[in-house]
Amino acid sequence: MARFELKLPKMGESVAEATITSWLKEVGDSIELDEAIVEIATDKVDSEVPSEVEGTLVEILYEKDEVVAVGDTIAIIETEGEETTEEAPKLETSIAETPKEVAQVEKTIEKANEVVATPISKISNSGKFYSPLVRNIAKTEGVSMEELETIKGSGKDGRVTKEDILSFIENRENTPAISSISTALNAGSIEKTQSKQEPKAEKPNQNEAQKATPVSVNGADEVIEMSRMGKLIAKHMVNSVQTSAHVQSFIEIDVTNIVKWRAKVKDAFFKREGEKLTFTPILMQAVASTIKKYPLINIAVDGENIIKKKNINLGMAAALPDGNLIVPVIKNADQLNLVGMTKSVNDLATRARNNALKPDEIQGGTYTVTNVGSFGSVMGTPIINQPQVAILALGAIRKVPAVIETPEGDFIGIRQKMFVSHSYDHRVVNGALGGMFIKTLKEILESWDVNQDF
Repeated sequence: MARFELKLPKMGESVAEATITSWLKEVGDSIELDEAIVEIATDKVDSEVPSEVEGTLVEILYEKDEVVAVGDTIAIIETEGEETTEEAPKLETSIAETPKEVAQVEKTIEKANEVVATPISKISNSGKFYSPLVRNIAKTEGVSMEELETIKGSGKDGRVTKEDILSFIENRENTPAISSISTALNAGSIEKTQSKQEPKAEKPNQNEAQKATPVSVNGADEVIEMSRMGKLIAKHMVNSVQTSAHVQSFIEIDVTNIVKWRAKVKDAFFKREGEKLTFTPILMQAVASTIKKYPLINIAVDGENIIKKKNINLGMAAALPDGNLIVPVIKNADQLNLVGMTKSVNDLATRARNNALKPDEIQGGTYTVTNVGSFGSVMGTPIINQPQVAILALGAIRKVPAVIETPEGDFIGIRQKMFVSHSYDHRVVNGALGGMFIKTLKEILESWDVNQDF
C-alpha cells in the first residue's frame, strides 16, 4: 500500500489560505478518483477539493473551522500499490562497549521509546482538544501529553495550533531524548544537555495595535457574530482602500435603443439559443470592447512596476443568497460574441448562486463590473477588487424626462437612462484615462443599432 498526501490547491489570485468548512468523508471511507472529500472556503469562493487518486482515507490533518495554507497537506489517502520505504541507515558508533556505557545508551533509548509510545489522545483529561496535525507533530517530536497541557493555545477556544507547538518545541529547555540519540551515539557518549534559550518575544497583533472605538451594548441589543466570509470580505475591502487611491468618475448613458432592441429580440433569442437575454451580457460586451481601446486600464501594480495584462478577463460581481458577493471571471471576454457572452454570464451567475463555481473560475480577473442597479441603486462607488486598478458600477435603468435634439428642434421626451460610475486607482490611472474610458463606453452603447441581428 502507498500513502498519498492530499494538499490544499491554489484557490485564486492573492489567496494564501482557506478555511475547512466540512469534511464530506470520514477516516476509513473509500475514495473514488475526482470524488469530493472536503468543503473549503476563502474570501472569494466556497468550493470542494476532489481526490486525485482512488483509495481509503486514513488520516485527516485539519479539523472543521481550521485555517489551512495553500499547499499544506490536509489528508492522507492510502492507495493500492507498493509503498516505497527506505531502510533507516544503521548508526555507526565509536562507543566503547563497556558495561557502563552500554547501560547508559540502553537507558536513554528505553526512555525515548516510552515517550514515542505514549499516545497523544484527541481530547486530554482536562478536556482540551488537539487536532490531528498537532498530535502528529507532538508524536514526531516526542512531546508528551503533560507537555501539551502546558502550551497556551492561540487558536479558537484556546486550541493549540501548529504555530503554538512549533514555537514550544523551538524554545523548550529540555531537548527531547529521541532527537538527541543520534547525536549522542555519533559523539561516543550520551550527556544530558539543556538549552538556555530566551523565549522569543511575541509580535504585537495589528488588530490590537489599532484599537477600535469601544461599542456600548445594553440588554436590549442583539450581538451577531460576523460570518466567516463576511470577516474575509471586510478584511479584503479594508486592504483595498489602504492600498489604492480611490477616485470616481460618473456619466449618464441613454440606453433607450438597447431596451427597445432587447424587447424585440429576447423571445427569438431564447427560442434559438435556449438562453435568457438580459442587459448584463450586452453591457459586459461593450465594456470588453472599451477595454480593448484603453489597454492601460487593464493593468495591475507590482511595487513600482505596472503589469500590462495581455488577456481581458472580466470579473462579474454576483450576489449570493446570504447577501455576500462573489466574483466569477469571464476569460478572454473580448473574444466572445453576444451569444457566447450571454451563455457565459448565465452559466457563471447560476453556479455562483448554487456555490458550484470551480476555483479557477474566480481567479485571473483583470477588470471587474458590478451591477448595483439590480438592487435598485441609481449609482454606487465600488471598491477596487485587488490587484486590479479599476471597477465599474452599473446603475438602475430608469425612465426619465430628457431633452431630445432633432433637426427640427429640441423637445422633451421619455428616455431609458442609467448612471455608470467608474472607480479607479489614481496612483496609475489619471482622471483623463478614467473619464475617457466611460465616455467611450457611453458612445458604444448609445450607438446601438435597433435593427441589428443577434
